[in-house]
Amino acid sequence: MKGEVVYLYAFDVANEIIPAKVRDILGKKPVPFEVQVDRAYPRDIPLYRPLSVEPAPLASKLLGQEVRVFVRVYDVGVVAISMRVAFTCMSLPDLLSFHNPHLENGQSLDEVSRAMCLEVYQGLQGSMVRSSSPTEPEAYTTFCVTDLGGDVRDVNQWLTEQRRAVAGLLAETDPARLSEEQVNESLRLRRSYESTDLVVIDWDAALAVDLSGYVDDVIYILELANVQLEELRMMDQTLDRFLNRAYDDLERRPFSLWGRANKVLDALRWFRVDFTKLADEVTHIMKFLGDWYLARVYLAARERFYLDQWRTSVDQRLAQLDRLYSTTHAEINERRMLWLEIIVVVFFAIDLLAIFFLKK
Repeated sequence: MKGEVVYLYAFDVANEIIPAKVRDILGKKPVPFEVQVDRAYPRDIPLYRPLSVEPAPLASKLLGQEVRVFVRVYDVGVVAISMRVAFTCMSLPDLLSFHNPHLENGQSLDEVSRAMCLEVYQGLQGSMVRSSSPTEPEAYTTFCVTDLGGDVRDVNQWLTEQRRAVAGLLAETDPARLSEEQVNESLRLRRSYESTDLVVIDWDAALAVDLSGYVDDVIYILELANVQLEELRMMDQTLDRFLNRAYDDLERRPFSLWGRANKVLDALRWFRVDFTKLADEVTHIMKFLGDWYLARVYLAARERFYLDQWRTSVDQRLAQLDRLYSTTHAEINERRMLWLEIIVVVFFAIDLLAIFFLKK
């Protein structure tokens, strides 16, 4: 059995990255990434192509194998780093050691990806809009198999025979310990186009098999879904901060005429504009899916990553926050109008008194 393990990392670094201003990434000139599509698809649908570079392999090896690195920059403000390690093994359980591995120098791939992202982030300063330091990435592992050994030509039949071993690999668990229910759940989202390819998508990892030797298109789809998950996660965290600020403001000064409510409301309006634009751009990166098989793979990844639920949650909380501040703003305006009416009445009374006494 031969193939490679692909570790995907997505880092949110800005609200937007302007591709035209990106001159180099890690000292290399970036080029638009292209996916080889040999299945029929509408030719008038443009393919989304992030800027991509392939730096030199890591200095330290992983389980005796060289680690290749690819860096892609998405205009939605995400830096995606993928690391690839080739493998040759006898069976699927042998691949369990590739979960959360460490390089020969003792570093984990998570640590290496963070350091590399920080270097990319510093080099992109002039091309980012509202940048923010990289935080914890959204990570995902894909086991790509291009040779099953022997004379296996029907990978779907192979999956039927190896279903428990595949579930154990994706769940990072001894297959014998898994219940039949868990095995069925791990294999529930599977897609296949020909008898020589298939992809099984689980929450933490996926298995992609293609005996033709080309799995980059499926990996790219999983990377895009991972990028979307990272963006929605960061939006959710930003909403958390806004909600906490809202509750604090209402607790401390619920009826302040000149308090911070208006300032936060203005910030919320700008955030809504940014969110709407970002949400549209995040959705736009998937419009290239004129390839129906890749579209089905994406829909499976979207279901497994709960992207629709994330988006719905963010929309609902954003609407709740908007209503909260709109109510507060309306109350403040009502009190200001009350004070204005009082002032008008006072001035009117003074005017009457002045007229009365001047006549005398």
